[in-house]
Amino acid sequence: MLARVHSALLQGIDALPCEVEVDYDPVGLDHASVVGLPDAAVRESLDRVRAAVVNTGYAVPTGKLLFNLAPADVRKEGPVYDLPIAVGLLIAGGSLPERAGGLDPRSAVFAGELALDGRVRPIKGAIGLASMARAEGKAAFICPAENASEAAVVAGIDVFGVSTLAEVAGLIAGELEREPEPTPDVESLIDSAVPPIDFAEIRGQEAVKRAVTIAAAGAHNLLMLGPAGSGKTMMAKALPGVLPPLTADEAIEVTRVYSASGALPHGQSLVTHRPVRTPHHTASSPAIVGGGAVPRPGEISLAHSGVLFLAALPEFGRGVLETLRQPLEDHVVTIARSHGSVKFPASFMMVSAMHPTPRGDVAPGEVGQREMERYIGRISGPLLDRMDIHVEAPAVPFEQLSGTERGTDTATQRAAVLGARGRSSARQGAATPTARLRGKQLDDLVRMDDAARALLGQASTSLGLSARAYDKIRRVSLTIADLEGDERVRTEFVAEAVQYRLLDRRV
Repeated sequence: MLARVHSALLQGIDALPCEVEVDYDPVGLDHASVVGLPDAAVRESLDRVRAAVVNTGYAVPTGKLLFNLAPADVRKEGPVYDLPIAVGLLIAGGSLPERAGGLDPRSAVFAGELALDGRVRPIKGAIGLASMARAEGKAAFICPAENASEAAVVAGIDVFGVSTLAEVAGLIAGELEREPEPTPDVESLIDSAVPPIDFAEIRGQEAVKRAVTIAAAGAHNLLMLGPAGSGKTMMAKALPGVLPPLTADEAIEVTRVYSASGALPHGQSLVTHRPVRTPHHTASSPAIVGGGAVPRPGEISLAHSGVLFLAALPEFGRGVLETLRQPLEDHVVTIARSHGSVKFPASFMMVSAMHPTPRGDVAPGEVGQREMERYIGRISGPLLDRMDIHVEAPAVPFEQLSGTERGTDTATQRAAVLGARGRSSARQGAATPTARLRGKQLDDLVRMDDAARALLGQASTSLGLSARAYDKIRRVSLTIADLEGDERVRTEFVAEAVQYRLLDRRV
Protein backbone atom coordinates (compact mmCIF):
# COMPACT_ATOMS: atom_id res chain seq x y z
CA MET A 1 0.00 0.00 0.00
CA LEU A 2 1.18 3.51 -0.78
CA ALA A 3 0.54 6.51 1.48
CA ARG A 4 1.42 10.16 0.92
CA VAL A 5 1.78 12.76 3.68
CA HIS A 6 2.71 16.40 3.19
CA SER A 7 5.52 18.01 5.14
CA ALA A 8 8.08 20.77 4.56
CA LEU A 9 11.81 21.40 4.50
CA LEU A 10 13.49 24.52 5.77
CA GLN A 11 16.10 26.32 3.65
CA GLY A 12 17.38 29.33 5.54
CA ILE A 13 14.21 30.97 6.80
CA ASP A 14 12.12 29.84 3.84
CA ALA A 15 10.22 26.56 3.64
CA LEU A 16 9.69 24.34 0.62
CA PRO A 17 7.05 21.62 0.25
CA CYS A 18 8.18 18.07 0.90
CA GLU A 19 6.11 14.96 0.22
CA VAL A 20 6.68 11.93 2.40
CA GLU A 21 5.81 8.75 0.46
CA VAL A 22 5.49 5.44 2.29
CA ASP A 23 5.41 2.21 0.30
CA TYR A 24 4.45 -0.89 2.29
CA ASP A 25 4.93 -4.41 0.88
CA PRO A 26 3.62 -6.99 3.40
CA VAL A 27 5.18 -9.95 1.55
CA GLY A 28 8.64 -8.41 1.29
CA LEU A 29 11.53 -8.86 3.68
CA ASP A 30 11.13 -7.15 7.03
CA HIS A 31 13.22 -4.05 6.26
CA ALA A 32 12.77 -0.26 6.44
CA SER A 33 14.79 2.37 4.59
CA VAL A 34 14.51 6.07 3.85
CA VAL A 35 15.63 7.70 0.60
CA GLY A 36 15.52 11.24 -0.78
CA LEU A 37 18.88 12.66 0.33
CA PRO A 38 18.33 12.39 4.12
CA ASP A 39 20.92 13.41 6.69
CA ALA A 40 21.81 11.34 9.77
CA ALA A 41 18.97 12.81 11.87
CA VAL A 42 16.42 11.83 9.22
CA ARG A 43 17.81 8.31 8.84
CA GLU A 44 17.68 7.88 12.61
CA SER A 45 14.01 8.92 12.60
CA LEU A 46 13.01 5.40 11.59
CA ASP A 47 14.08 4.07 14.98
CA ARG A 48 12.36 6.93 16.81
CA VAL A 49 9.18 6.47 14.82
CA ARG A 50 9.11 2.70 15.38
CA ALA A 51 9.43 3.13 19.16
CA ALA A 52 6.88 5.99 19.26
CA VAL A 53 4.31 3.98 17.26
CA VAL A 54 4.67 0.91 19.48
CA ASN A 55 4.56 2.92 22.72
CA THR A 56 1.45 4.72 21.49
CA GLY A 57 -0.33 1.39 21.19
CA TYR A 58 -0.12 0.68 17.48
CA ALA A 59 1.57 -2.26 15.78
CA VAL A 60 4.43 -1.64 13.35
CA PRO A 61 3.58 -3.54 10.17
CA THR A 62 5.99 -6.30 9.19
CA GLY A 63 7.32 -6.39 5.67
CA LYS A 64 9.25 -4.05 3.43
CA LEU A 65 8.87 -0.34 4.14
CA LEU A 66 10.30 2.33 1.87
CA PHE A 67 10.11 6.01 2.82
CA ASN A 68 10.81 8.54 0.08
CA LEU A 69 11.23 12.27 0.80
CA ALA A 70 10.52 14.27 -2.33
CA PRO A 71 12.00 16.23 -4.00
CA ALA A 72 14.90 13.81 -3.93
CA ASP A 73 17.56 16.31 -5.05
CA VAL A 74 17.28 18.59 -1.98
CA ARG A 75 18.98 17.58 1.25
CA LYS A 76 16.61 16.83 4.15
CA GLU A 77 17.87 17.79 7.60
CA GLY A 78 16.67 17.55 11.18
CA PRO A 79 13.97 15.63 13.05
CA VAL A 80 11.03 17.58 11.60
CA TYR A 81 10.02 14.53 9.49
CA ASP A 82 9.37 12.21 12.44
CA LEU A 83 5.68 13.07 12.65
CA PRO A 84 4.85 12.85 8.91
CA ILE A 85 6.80 9.58 8.63
CA ALA A 86 4.82 8.15 11.56
CA VAL A 87 1.49 9.27 10.07
CA GLY A 88 2.44 7.80 6.70
CA LEU A 89 3.44 4.54 8.36
CA LEU A 90 0.12 4.25 10.22
CA ILE A 91 -1.87 4.98 7.06
CA ALA A 92 0.16 2.61 4.88
CA GLY A 93 -0.13 -0.16 7.49
CA GLY A 94 -3.90 0.28 7.79
CA SER A 95 -3.90 1.53 11.39
CA LEU A 96 -5.30 4.89 10.28
CA PRO A 97 -7.81 5.52 7.49
CA GLU A 98 -6.64 7.78 4.69
CA ARG A 99 -10.16 9.13 4.31
CA ALA A 100 -12.12 9.41 7.54
CA GLY A 101 -14.55 11.70 9.29
CA GLY A 102 -11.78 13.64 11.00
CA LEU A 103 -8.88 15.69 9.68
CA ASP A 104 -8.09 14.89 6.04
CA PRO A 105 -4.33 14.16 5.98
CA ARG A 106 -4.22 14.95 2.25
CA SER A 107 -5.07 18.60 2.96
CA ALA A 108 -2.68 19.05 5.88
CA VAL A 109 1.03 19.59 6.46
CA PHE A 110 2.69 17.70 9.32
CA ALA A 111 5.91 18.61 11.14
CA GLY A 112 7.33 17.53 14.48
CA GLU A 113 9.95 15.52 16.32
CA LEU A 114 8.86 12.37 18.16
CA ALA A 115 10.05 11.15 21.52
CA LEU A 116 10.27 7.39 22.07
CA ASP A 117 7.08 7.44 24.15
CA GLY A 118 5.09 9.21 21.42
CA ARG A 119 5.39 12.77 22.70
CA VAL A 120 5.76 15.48 20.04
CA ARG A 121 8.72 17.78 20.63
CA PRO A 122 9.10 21.35 19.31
CA ILE A 123 10.87 22.20 16.07
CA LYS A 124 12.55 25.19 14.49
CA GLY A 125 10.98 27.35 11.81
CA ALA A 126 7.32 26.59 12.52
CA ILE A 127 6.12 29.99 11.30
CA GLY A 128 7.95 29.50 7.99
CA LEU A 129 6.45 26.03 7.58
CA ALA A 130 2.96 27.37 8.28
CA SER A 131 3.47 30.12 5.69
CA MET A 132 4.48 27.51 3.13
CA ALA A 133 1.42 25.36 3.97
CA ARG A 134 -0.88 28.33 3.40
CA ALA A 135 0.88 29.21 0.14
CA GLU A 136 0.40 25.61 -1.05
CA GLY A 137 -3.34 25.87 -0.41
CA LYS A 138 -3.45 23.40 2.49
CA ALA A 139 -6.25 23.61 5.01
CA ALA A 140 -4.34 22.70 8.17
CA PHE A 141 -0.89 22.66 9.71
CA ILE A 142 -0.17 20.05 12.40
CA CYS A 143 2.77 20.94 14.62
CA PRO A 144 4.01 20.50 18.21
CA ALA A 145 1.90 22.22 20.84
CA GLU A 146 4.86 24.43 21.85
CA ASN A 147 4.98 25.85 18.30
CA ALA A 148 1.23 26.30 17.81
CA SER A 149 0.95 29.93 18.97
CA GLU A 150 3.91 30.87 16.78
CA ALA A 151 2.48 29.15 13.69
CA ALA A 152 -0.98 30.61 14.35
CA VAL A 153 0.40 34.08 13.58
CA VAL A 154 0.03 33.04 9.93
CA ALA A 155 -3.59 33.84 9.12
CA GLY A 156 -5.60 31.82 6.63
CA ILE A 157 -4.73 28.29 7.77
CA ASP A 158 -5.93 26.15 10.67
CA VAL A 159 -3.12 25.34 13.09
CA PHE A 160 -3.45 22.36 15.42
CA GLY A 161 -0.91 21.98 18.17
CA VAL A 162 -0.47 18.37 19.31
CA SER A 163 1.38 16.93 22.29
CA THR A 164 1.40 13.23 21.36
CA LEU A 165 1.18 10.95 18.36
CA ALA A 166 -2.06 9.62 19.81
CA GLU A 167 -3.62 13.09 19.47
CA VAL A 168 -2.66 13.20 15.80
CA ALA A 169 -4.22 9.77 15.24
CA GLY A 170 -7.37 10.92 17.03
CA LEU A 171 -7.65 14.02 14.83
CA ILE A 172 -7.31 11.98 11.65
CA ALA A 173 -9.71 9.21 12.79
CA GLY A 174 -12.31 11.71 13.93
CA GLU A 175 -12.15 10.49 17.52
CA LEU A 176 -10.76 13.77 18.88
CA GLU A 177 -12.46 17.11 18.38
CA ARG A 178 -10.15 20.07 18.58
CA GLU A 179 -10.56 23.73 17.73
CA PRO A 180 -7.65 25.24 15.80
CA GLU A 181 -5.26 27.57 17.59
CA PRO A 182 -6.72 31.11 17.59
CA THR A 183 -4.94 33.63 15.37
CA PRO A 184 -3.43 36.37 17.56
CA ASP A 185 -4.00 40.05 16.86
CA VAL A 186 -0.55 40.96 15.55
CA GLU A 187 -1.21 44.70 15.62
CA SER A 188 -2.28 44.60 19.27
CA LEU A 189 0.78 42.58 20.26
CA ILE A 190 3.04 45.15 18.59
CA ASP A 191 1.19 48.13 20.07
CA SER A 192 1.46 46.69 23.58
CA ALA A 193 5.26 46.40 23.36
CA VAL A 194 7.01 48.75 25.81
CA PRO A 195 10.56 50.04 25.17
CA PRO A 196 12.94 48.42 27.67
CA ILE A 197 14.93 51.63 28.34
CA ASP A 198 13.79 55.26 28.27
CA PHE A 199 16.27 57.89 27.12
CA ALA A 200 15.26 59.99 30.12
CA GLU A 201 17.22 57.51 32.26
CA ILE A 202 20.42 58.60 30.50
CA ARG A 203 21.86 61.69 32.17
CA GLY A 204 23.46 64.31 29.98
CA GLN A 205 24.59 63.42 26.44
CA GLU A 206 21.99 65.67 24.82
CA ALA A 207 24.21 66.10 21.75
CA VAL A 208 24.49 62.34 21.37
CA LYS A 209 20.72 61.97 21.81
CA ARG A 210 20.31 64.46 18.96
CA ALA A 211 22.57 62.31 16.78
CA VAL A 212 20.59 59.19 17.76
CA THR A 213 17.35 60.93 16.79
CA ILE A 214 18.79 61.81 13.38
CA ALA A 215 20.06 58.26 12.91
CA ALA A 216 16.64 56.80 13.79
CA ALA A 217 14.79 59.26 11.54
CA GLY A 218 16.75 58.24 8.47
CA ALA A 219 17.89 54.69 9.41
CA HIS A 220 21.52 55.89 9.37
CA ASN A 221 24.46 53.92 10.73
CA LEU A 222 25.94 55.47 13.88
CA LEU A 223 29.36 55.38 15.53
CA MET A 224 29.81 56.73 19.08
CA LEU A 225 33.31 57.59 20.29
CA GLY A 226 33.93 58.22 23.97
CA PRO A 227 35.44 57.03 27.23
CA ALA A 228 34.15 54.07 29.21
CA GLY A 229 30.97 54.65 31.19
CA SER A 230 29.62 57.55 29.15
CA GLY A 231 26.32 55.80 28.30
CA LYS A 232 27.05 54.53 24.78
CA THR A 233 25.77 51.00 25.35
CA MET A 234 22.67 52.20 27.18
CA MET A 235 21.78 54.55 24.32
CA ALA A 236 22.17 51.76 21.75
CA LYS A 237 19.79 49.56 23.76
CA ALA A 238 17.29 52.41 24.09
CA LEU A 239 17.38 53.18 20.36
CA PRO A 240 14.59 50.73 19.30
CA GLY A 241 12.15 52.70 21.47
CA VAL A 242 12.76 55.71 19.23
CA LEU A 243 12.34 53.80 15.97
CA PRO A 244 8.90 53.39 14.39
CA PRO A 245 7.09 50.27 15.64
CA LEU A 246 7.39 47.11 13.61
CA THR A 247 4.76 46.63 10.95
CA ALA A 248 2.88 43.31 10.96
CA ASP A 249 4.89 42.09 7.96
CA GLU A 250 8.19 43.11 9.58
CA ALA A 251 7.27 41.38 12.84
CA ILE A 252 6.43 38.15 11.02
CA GLU A 253 9.65 38.26 8.99
CA VAL A 254 11.77 38.88 12.10
CA THR A 255 9.96 36.06 13.86
CA ARG A 256 10.73 33.76 10.93
CA VAL A 257 14.43 34.50 11.34
CA TYR A 258 14.35 33.84 15.08
CA SER A 259 12.24 30.72 14.66
CA ALA A 260 14.53 29.25 11.98
CA SER A 261 17.58 29.81 14.18
CA GLY A 262 15.92 28.45 17.33
CA ALA A 263 16.30 31.83 19.06
CA LEU A 264 12.60 32.55 19.61
CA PRO A 265 12.02 32.65 23.40
CA HIS A 266 9.94 29.81 24.81
CA GLY A 267 6.26 30.70 24.93
CA GLN A 268 6.63 33.74 22.69
CA SER A 269 4.65 33.67 19.45
CA LEU A 270 5.90 36.88 17.87
CA VAL A 271 8.85 39.26 18.04
CA THR A 272 7.17 42.57 18.90
CA HIS A 273 10.22 44.80 19.57
CA ARG A 274 12.79 45.82 17.03
CA PRO A 275 15.67 43.51 17.98
CA VAL A 276 19.00 44.69 19.38
CA ARG A 277 21.86 42.26 18.93
CA THR A 278 25.09 42.83 20.87
CA PRO A 279 27.64 40.18 19.83
CA HIS A 280 30.89 39.91 21.77
CA HIS A 281 34.02 41.17 20.06
CA THR A 282 35.44 37.62 20.00
CA ALA A 283 32.63 36.43 17.70
CA SER A 284 33.69 34.76 14.45
CA SER A 285 32.62 35.73 10.93
CA PRO A 286 30.06 32.86 10.66
CA ALA A 287 28.58 33.93 14.00
CA ILE A 288 28.17 37.51 12.78
CA VAL A 289 27.24 36.98 9.13
CA GLY A 290 25.80 33.45 9.26
CA GLY A 291 27.02 30.15 7.96
CA GLY A 292 27.93 26.67 9.09
CA ALA A 293 27.72 23.34 7.29
CA VAL A 294 23.96 23.81 7.48
CA PRO A 295 23.60 27.59 6.91
CA ARG A 296 22.06 29.36 9.87
CA PRO A 297 21.28 33.07 10.35
CA GLY A 298 24.02 35.14 11.95
CA GLU A 299 23.81 38.18 14.18
CA ILE A 300 23.19 40.56 11.27
CA SER A 301 20.08 38.58 10.29
CA LEU A 302 18.92 38.32 13.90
CA ALA A 303 19.21 42.14 13.91
CA HIS A 304 16.97 42.39 10.81
CA SER A 305 14.62 45.40 11.08
CA GLY A 306 16.46 46.38 14.25
CA VAL A 307 19.88 47.32 15.55
CA LEU A 308 23.25 45.57 15.43
CA PHE A 309 25.35 47.05 18.23
CA LEU A 310 29.09 46.46 18.15
CA ALA A 311 30.72 47.65 21.34
CA ALA A 312 34.52 48.05 21.39
CA LEU A 313 34.50 48.16 17.60
CA PRO A 314 38.31 48.08 17.08
CA GLU A 315 38.52 44.89 19.18
CA PHE A 316 36.59 42.89 16.58
CA GLY A 317 38.72 40.93 14.14
CA ARG A 318 39.60 42.82 10.97
CA GLY A 319 38.23 40.00 8.83
CA VAL A 320 34.97 39.96 10.79
CA LEU A 321 34.44 43.69 10.30
CA GLU A 322 35.19 43.53 6.58
CA THR A 323 32.46 40.91 6.08
CA LEU A 324 29.94 43.55 7.16
CA ARG A 325 30.64 45.82 4.23
CA GLN A 326 28.49 43.98 1.67
CA PRO A 327 25.45 43.45 3.93
CA LEU A 328 25.53 47.12 4.92
CA GLU A 329 25.11 48.02 1.26
CA ASP A 330 22.80 45.24 0.02
CA HIS A 331 20.76 44.54 3.19
CA VAL A 332 20.84 40.83 2.44
CA VAL A 333 23.52 38.18 2.95
CA THR A 334 24.05 35.14 0.76
CA ILE A 335 25.66 32.03 2.25
CA ALA A 336 27.06 29.82 -0.53
CA ARG A 337 27.73 26.12 -0.06
CA SER A 338 28.61 23.32 -2.49
CA HIS A 339 25.00 22.08 -2.49
CA GLY A 340 23.46 25.53 -3.03
CA SER A 341 23.12 28.97 -1.54
CA VAL A 342 20.79 30.50 1.03
CA LYS A 343 19.80 34.14 1.40
CA PHE A 344 19.06 35.69 4.76
CA PRO A 345 17.57 39.17 5.26
CA ALA A 346 19.98 41.64 6.84
CA SER A 347 18.35 45.05 6.83
CA PHE A 348 19.66 46.58 10.04
CA MET A 349 20.99 49.78 11.53
CA MET A 350 24.60 49.36 12.56
CA VAL A 351 25.36 51.17 15.79
CA SER A 352 28.88 50.88 17.11
CA ALA A 353 30.84 52.30 19.99
CA MET A 354 34.52 52.60 20.73
CA HIS A 355 36.90 54.10 23.23
CA PRO A 356 39.52 56.52 21.91
CA THR A 357 42.33 54.18 23.03
CA PRO A 358 42.57 50.63 24.44
CA ARG A 359 42.76 52.15 27.94
CA GLY A 360 39.44 53.92 27.50
CA ASP A 361 40.77 57.47 27.66
CA VAL A 362 43.35 59.68 25.92
CA ALA A 363 46.68 60.65 27.40
CA PRO A 364 47.51 64.36 27.02
CA GLY A 365 49.81 65.63 24.31
CA GLU A 366 51.20 64.21 21.11
CA VAL A 367 51.74 60.72 22.57
CA GLY A 368 48.06 60.38 23.38
CA GLN A 369 47.11 61.65 19.91
CA ARG A 370 49.29 59.05 18.21
CA GLU A 371 47.90 56.31 20.45
CA MET A 372 44.36 57.29 19.51
CA GLU A 373 45.19 57.35 15.79
CA ARG A 374 46.74 53.87 16.00
CA TYR A 375 43.68 52.52 17.78
CA ILE A 376 41.22 54.07 15.32
CA GLY A 377 43.45 52.78 12.51
CA ARG A 378 42.34 49.23 13.36
CA ILE A 379 39.10 50.06 11.57
CA SER A 380 39.38 50.20 7.80
CA GLY A 381 38.54 53.35 5.91
CA PRO A 382 35.86 51.65 3.77
CA LEU A 383 34.01 50.52 6.90
CA LEU A 384 34.23 53.99 8.51
CA ASP A 385 32.91 55.40 5.24
CA ARG A 386 29.79 53.30 5.69
CA MET A 387 29.03 54.88 9.06
CA ASP A 388 26.80 57.87 8.33
CA ILE A 389 27.20 59.59 11.68
CA HIS A 390 30.28 59.78 13.92
CA VAL A 391 29.57 61.46 17.25
CA GLU A 392 31.61 62.01 20.38
CA ALA A 393 30.12 60.87 23.71
CA PRO A 394 32.18 62.67 26.37
CA ALA A 395 32.32 61.71 30.03
CA VAL A 396 29.28 62.96 31.94
CA PRO A 397 30.13 65.57 34.63
CA PHE A 398 29.29 64.79 38.25
CA GLU A 399 26.78 67.63 38.42
CA GLN A 400 24.65 66.00 35.71
CA LEU A 401 25.00 62.51 37.13
CA SER A 402 23.94 63.60 40.62
CA GLY A 403 21.31 66.10 39.53
CA THR A 404 17.56 65.53 39.32
CA GLU A 405 17.04 67.02 35.86
CA ARG A 406 15.87 64.48 33.30
CA GLY A 407 16.96 65.03 29.73
CA THR A 408 15.16 64.33 26.47
CA ASP A 409 12.96 61.28 26.82
CA THR A 410 12.07 58.49 24.41
CA ALA A 411 8.54 59.80 23.75
CA THR A 412 9.86 63.19 22.58
CA GLN A 413 12.48 61.63 20.35
CA ARG A 414 10.04 59.12 18.95
CA ALA A 415 7.52 61.82 18.04
CA ALA A 416 10.24 63.68 16.13
CA VAL A 417 11.34 60.50 14.37
CA LEU A 418 7.80 59.55 13.35
CA GLY A 419 7.23 63.04 11.96
CA ALA A 420 10.43 62.90 9.92
CA ARG A 421 9.65 59.38 8.71
CA GLY A 422 6.21 60.56 7.60
CA ARG A 423 7.72 63.33 5.52
CA SER A 424 10.35 61.04 3.97
CA SER A 425 7.70 58.39 3.21
CA ALA A 426 5.54 60.95 1.40
CA ARG A 427 8.57 61.96 -0.65
CA GLN A 428 10.26 58.65 -1.48
CA GLY A 429 7.99 55.86 -0.21
CA ALA A 430 7.92 54.06 3.12
CA ALA A 431 10.01 51.16 1.81
CA THR A 432 13.06 53.39 1.23
CA PRO A 433 14.43 55.21 4.28
CA THR A 434 16.62 58.21 3.57
CA ALA A 435 19.84 56.32 4.39
CA ARG A 436 19.22 54.00 1.42
CA LEU A 437 18.63 56.60 -1.26
CA ARG A 438 20.95 56.12 -4.24
CA GLY A 439 22.97 58.86 -5.92
CA LYS A 440 20.44 59.57 -8.68
CA GLN A 441 17.62 59.70 -6.15
CA LEU A 442 19.63 62.14 -4.03
CA ASP A 443 20.22 64.34 -7.06
CA ASP A 444 16.47 64.46 -7.66
CA LEU A 445 15.28 64.79 -4.07
CA VAL A 446 17.85 66.96 -2.26
CA ARG A 447 16.83 70.56 -2.84
CA MET A 448 19.88 72.46 -1.63
CA ASP A 449 20.35 76.22 -1.72
CA ASP A 450 23.53 77.77 -3.13
CA ALA A 451 25.13 78.50 0.23
CA ALA A 452 24.56 74.93 1.42
CA ARG A 453 25.99 73.52 -1.81
CA ALA A 454 29.06 75.76 -1.47
CA LEU A 455 29.59 74.61 2.13
CA LEU A 456 29.32 70.97 1.09
CA GLY A 457 31.85 71.49 -1.67
CA GLN A 458 34.26 73.21 0.70
CA ALA A 459 33.91 70.40 3.27
CA SER A 460 34.45 67.72 0.63
CA THR A 461 37.66 69.39 -0.54
CA SER A 462 39.14 70.24 2.85
CA LEU A 463 38.32 66.86 4.44
CA GLY A 464 39.15 64.83 1.35
CA LEU A 465 35.80 63.04 1.49
CA SER A 466 35.11 60.02 -0.67
CA ALA A 467 32.13 59.89 -2.99
CA ARG A 468 30.39 57.65 -0.45
CA ALA A 469 31.00 60.11 2.39
CA TYR A 470 29.73 62.94 0.16
CA ASP A 471 26.47 61.06 -0.34
CA LYS A 472 26.30 60.23 3.37
CA ILE A 473 26.39 63.95 4.20
CA ARG A 474 23.63 64.64 1.69
CA ARG A 475 21.46 61.89 3.19
CA VAL A 476 22.02 63.07 6.76
CA SER A 477 21.31 66.68 5.70
CA LEU A 478 18.05 65.57 4.13
CA THR A 479 17.07 63.72 7.32
CA ILE A 480 17.81 66.83 9.41
CA ALA A 481 15.59 68.82 7.06
CA ASP A 482 12.81 66.28 7.61
CA LEU A 483 13.21 66.59 11.38
CA GLU A 484 12.98 70.37 11.11
CA GLY A 485 9.98 70.17 8.76
CA ASP A 486 11.81 72.00 5.98
CA GLU A 487 11.52 71.08 2.31
CA ARG A 488 14.94 72.54 1.47
CA VAL A 489 18.36 71.47 2.72
CA ARG A 490 19.74 74.63 4.27
CA THR A 491 23.28 75.64 5.20
CA GLU A 492 22.84 74.86 8.89
CA PHE A 493 21.64 71.34 8.07
CA VAL A 494 24.71 70.67 5.94
CA ALA A 495 26.96 72.14 8.64
CA GLU A 496 25.49 69.79 11.24
CA ALA A 497 25.85 66.80 8.92
CA VAL A 498 29.51 67.68 8.26
CA GLN A 499 30.12 67.84 12.01
CA TYR A 500 29.02 64.21 12.19
CA ARG A 501 32.00 63.15 10.05
CA LEU A 502 34.13 63.17 13.21
CA LEU A 503 36.67 60.55 12.15
CA ASP A 504 37.10 62.07 8.69
CA ARG A 505 38.38 65.11 10.61
CA ARG A 506 40.58 62.85 12.83
CA VAL A 507 39.53 64.72 15.98
